[in-house]
Amino acid sequence: MRLRRKPWVDEAIHDFDAFVFPKDAPASEAEQGRWAEVFGRQAPLHVELGTGKGDFISQLAEREPDVNFIGIEAQQDVLYAAAKKVAEKNLANVRLLVFDINGIEQIFAPGEVDRFYINFCDPWPKKRHYKRRLTYVGFLEKYRRLLKQGGELHFKTDNHPLFLFSLGQFEEAGLTVRDVSYDLHAENRPDNIMTEYERKFSGFGEKIHRCEVVFP
Repeated sequence: MRLRRKPWVDEAIHDFDAFVFPKDAPASEAEQGRWAEVFGRQAPLHVELGTGKGDFISQLAEREPDVNFIGIEAQQDVLYAAAKKVAEKNLANVRLLVFDINGIEQIFAPGEVDRFYINFCDPWPKKRHYKRRLTYVGFLEKYRRLLKQGGELHFKTDNHPLFLFSLGQFEEAGLTVRDVSYDLHAENRPDNIMTEYERKFSGFGEKIHRCEVVFP
């Protein structure tokens, strides 16, 4: 379902210029390779692809203050909600970007990222759209170039066909898959941080799938 446009967000998003790169002043090659400088410190860099309304990244950044976090979201109206959460928690270790993930190699340098998170991405269920899935091997090769050696991708979804597709793509790309779960919530992991979609889908009784992928 298409979200209703909120024109007032285009102005309101600038309340958070200290840590948000909005669509009228997006991240660019000027930041490529210098995100440590942007944050003002050397620290591991973790990037969430499709940060949504920010439940996950704001809680994780609060839990791990020694990590620099970047949340990327294509829809500025959605990212505005994430920005409010980051501001409320006064998280100095978060930057938020309005950006199309297809161009991710324009904003990160090779080996600059330590970890990617993909949580409940669009499954693109039609077969002809499989190359748009964020776990398609074409995207995996982009992540490989941007990750440090031994870097990781943490993936969660409620969509079983997408999960099986992704496991196949990870194998095709020669990646190491570990900590695979087909029913994450049944394991009652105390360290699990739920996204807004995760709460919604698990409330419907959907099983949550998760795995970690290592890029050798």
